[in-house]
Amino acid sequence: MSSDLSDTNLPRAGQSRHRIMEVLSPEKPAPGLYLVATPIGHASDITLRALGLLAAADVLYCEDTRVTSKLLSLYGIRQKLEPYHEHNAARMRPKIAARLERGEVIAMVSDAGTPAISDPGFRLARDMASAGHLVTHCPGPSAALTGLVLSGLATNRFFFCGFLPPKHKARLSDLEEVKTVPATLIFYESPKRLAASLRDMETVLGDRPSAVARELTKKFEEIRKGPLSELASAYEEEGAPKGEVVVVVDAPGESAEQSQEQIRDRLSALLNEVSLKDAVAEVTRESGWKRSDVYDLALGLKKAETL
Repeated sequence: MSSDLSDTNLPRAGQSRHRIMEVLSPEKPAPGLYLVATPIGHASDITLRALGLLAAADVLYCEDTRVTSKLLSLYGIRQKLEPYHEHNAARMRPKIAARLERGEVIAMVSDAGTPAISDPGFRLARDMASAGHLVTHCPGPSAALTGLVLSGLATNRFFFCGFLPPKHKARLSDLEEVKTVPATLIFYESPKRLAASLRDMETVLGDRPSAVARELTKKFEEIRKGPLSELASAYEEEGAPKGEVVVVVDAPGESAEQSQEQIRDRLSALLNEVSLKDAVAEVTRESGWKRSDVYDLALGLKKAETL
């Protein structure tokens, strides 16, 4: 059965808060905390349920009131906004708990995407649920999932790593912890640290297939795919890109746990056909070993040939 939305009563931008509530949320939501996903780029990606909740809430908590105000204005929603972010979260949680005790409907959004993912909203949701309050989610856009489905890498099993530490040594340590996870890895990263993080990923994870997803759902959306070494070199040369970044890295290959002897045998065979550099790149990609370790083994084989 086909449908024609041209004659429906769906609200349009510029209509009043009461009109949106009448159409999308004819009944007042139950008191509780509603985690509402908002667009990561394209404003039209917001759901009808989200609009109803944002209009019907007694108060809306958000990371940046300026960002959220712009979204609300597109849909003619006037709402009381309160900031909730990492710098004031500890102070605001008791106030939000008091509001819930009074039976208020509270909506929470992040600047973009799903709240409680890599932001302090998760502590609020945990604490309010533990206190016996209704806590629920209005699902919608997610940068992590959008980056994953556009990466071209396996989606049947994935592991969300969030943001890596800004410091080199700490980043290497975190990467070591996820090195053997048998799943596609998803990272958020700052544009200014992208090149360094990609290089560290190559060092620890091996030269795996990967993708950098940038400006998702926006006009200049870009998905760049290739081995980690290739992407690292590209961003080292070009400099930091603009926009939010999601990095997706392939799971370890089936032969990631190969023994040193197996690696030597594979290198020995390849060195008869290709250069040392190409042999190292191929075995690193296949095995999941660190490039530096594979290089040392290859160099040893080359030296042995000259003796």
